[in-house]
Amino acid sequence: AQSSRVQPSPAQSSRVQPRLERDADLQLLLVGGELLKVRSSSWKKNRFYKLQEDCTTMWHESHRTFKRNQTFSIDEIESVRKGRQSEGLQKHTEAHVEDRCFSIIFKGRRRNLDLIATSAEEARQWVNGLEKIISNMKKLNSQQTSEHWIFNCMRKADKNKDNKMTLKELKHFLRQINIEVDDMYAEVLFKCDKSNSGSLEGPEIKHFYDLLIYREEIDVIYGKYATTGEQMSVKDLLNFLLNEQREVATMEDAVSLIERYELDDSAKQKNHMTKDGFLMYLHQEEGSIFNPAHKEVFQDMSQPINHYFISSSHNTYLMEDQLKGHSSTEAYIKALMKSCRCVELDCWDGAHGEPIIYHGHTLTSKVLFKDVIKAIKEYAFKTSEYPVILSLENHCTLEQQKLMAKHMISILGSALLTSPLEDQMPTAFPSPQDLKGRFIIKGKRLNKLDAVFSNTSPGVEEDCVSEEDEAKSKIKLAKQLSDLVIYCKSVHFSGFEHAKDKQAFYEMSSFKESKAVNLAETAGNAFIHHNMTKLSRIYPAGSRTDSSNYNPVSLWNAGCQIVALNFQTPSKEMDLNQGRFRSNGVSGYVLKPGFQRYPGTEFDPMTLTKGPWLKRKTFHIMVISAQQLPKLNKDKCKSIVDPLVKVEIDGVPADTCSKETRSIENNGFNPMWNETFQFDIQVPELALVRFLVEDYDSTSQNDLIGQYCLPLTSLQNGYRHVPLLTKHGDVIPSAGLFVHLMLLDAK
Repeated sequence: AQSSRVQPSPAQSSRVQPRLERDADLQLLLVGGELLKVRSSSWKKNRFYKLQEDCTTMWHESHRTFKRNQTFSIDEIESVRKGRQSEGLQKHTEAHVEDRCFSIIFKGRRRNLDLIATSAEEARQWVNGLEKIISNMKKLNSQQTSEHWIFNCMRKADKNKDNKMTLKELKHFLRQINIEVDDMYAEVLFKCDKSNSGSLEGPEIKHFYDLLIYREEIDVIYGKYATTGEQMSVKDLLNFLLNEQREVATMEDAVSLIERYELDDSAKQKNHMTKDGFLMYLHQEEGSIFNPAHKEVFQDMSQPINHYFISSSHNTYLMEDQLKGHSSTEAYIKALMKSCRCVELDCWDGAHGEPIIYHGHTLTSKVLFKDVIKAIKEYAFKTSEYPVILSLENHCTLEQQKLMAKHMISILGSALLTSPLEDQMPTAFPSPQDLKGRFIIKGKRLNKLDAVFSNTSPGVEEDCVSEEDEAKSKIKLAKQLSDLVIYCKSVHFSGFEHAKDKQAFYEMSSFKESKAVNLAETAGNAFIHHNMTKLSRIYPAGSRTDSSNYNPVSLWNAGCQIVALNFQTPSKEMDLNQGRFRSNGVSGYVLKPGFQRYPGTEFDPMTLTKGPWLKRKTFHIMVISAQQLPKLNKDKCKSIVDPLVKVEIDGVPADTCSKETRSIENNGFNPMWNETFQFDIQVPELALVRFLVEDYDSTSQNDLIGQYCLPLTSLQNGYRHVPLLTKHGDVIPSAGLFVHLMLLDAK
């Protein structure tokens, strides 16, 4: 489906989408068809859906007065679910239409699209076709994605579809890709019109395209190392890898890169890398800021689970705020698919004897406890195989508590941990490795864990106080529920000395954010030592009615493992959480530094007591350029961003700081800064680096264009591309930063 108007570089070639004429599923999507759209039990209406020619956009009819024709990008789709697997379809359809149903799940907060096809075969084709397109788009590297994006913008600018580009269309196209040019400069660009026909066509557009994607900074870097007939020999490339990228590379590594990324066969035969091949390499994960080795689980996973930071969610059931927001199984699915390993269940008595989950005494909607457990069972281990902690906030009566226990046992089955892994009373936690694929219940327990081995267990229920219940009212605890609590027994915190002398390793406390932050600031070393043998859970203050978040960094600095955040709320704090858990294969478990795990260290994040654990670093960074930054106001075609870049370090107080570039006016396509910053890092093991690209505004707060966060210890030195994410943490397909980094031992 490519127009002759644009001839993308060989990098794009025919890999943008599968060959459509040979694929029946994709042909169905291109022809389009009517599907029954489901909103509620009473709102089910036929709507026409069709994949656009660009194979990246879906068109659907709308009966809204002002939005008759609507589209959405395939990039906006998080997943496609076959059958009645969404909350909406389960509620509003009958079981007999199961094989005709499917759901399109969007990124961010956009509502799911629940659909029913006319037949099971048609539903299968829609699901398969969409999954093929999504899979293929994910396979494109960032350079191919960028080229594909530019190509589609050109198609849209060609208003009359004549495969030519007039001066007016060229200016419209430039605005689409986020460049504002005056008439004089546009006319200079239009000089590609060698035929003087008044429009660009064929080779002229190819020439214009090449001018557009030209990157001066790549020319400079390539020219410095290409010493062999204006091309990089394998030796030149090795010099670049050793001297600029600071990699431990061999001649074989350089040959391998040429084999994989060189596009010119004659250059490849000579073991040379052209500029196109070099740019292709820089756009691969080898050229990314994030160390590819850290994309897999690379840390020791055999240590006790309290030795790890654990990705954790608060009020996991909420899609929005905690006063009147929607409670949904979808919220659990979204959190688990982001490798959240500790989810919260606020349990209350429901109608017809069935326990429910919602934010008590508020207007938030309610969801059945058993439906939540089913969703957790289904999605818990799709992105990480390591254990999931179910943090129960129990407000139920005895009868419904017994039903909670029954539901968990019957639905979770053998994956539910119901007794210690050991044959005798354990003295420390098992490891994430030992607990792979298991569910651990956190909650109140009537007795000590020793009772499991002594066959003595109280036969009556006792009064327990719910930790986070504002009213501090006592509830009775059912033995059936109590017995499911093994390694995470909730107890009140009465001080570090009391915990050291009286608390068993499996007895853990939850701290409201203010108390935890105070302890971290006034008794940091004591908190760290407490967490060497125990688990600590931190949760946001009840006053955060908008479900905002606190900064998790100071709590990680104190060795706290379960620092629970509102996953449903986009924020800097969630960027930091995503950055912290980007490493170690996005498994939801990150091994804490040694000085937070082993007794004898006197490390305090506030005072930085000197010791062998302080391995200071100097971090140099040059922010060179950005590519294809998105327009923020797509409704205003003349709205162009004025980008600036902030580089933030978040770690111990001595390391936390921010520096920023100047803003560049009216250029979101290829702005260049070439600005250098230096950061002196005291504790690199706890530091996170966050890149923030903003649209500068002199009269109001800057708007976010994109962000990216990663652990300082996971970055690669040298010339690197930085992907950019939305505020929801999703990749912006064509956008990125280009930087030069150097992390060196401090002198």
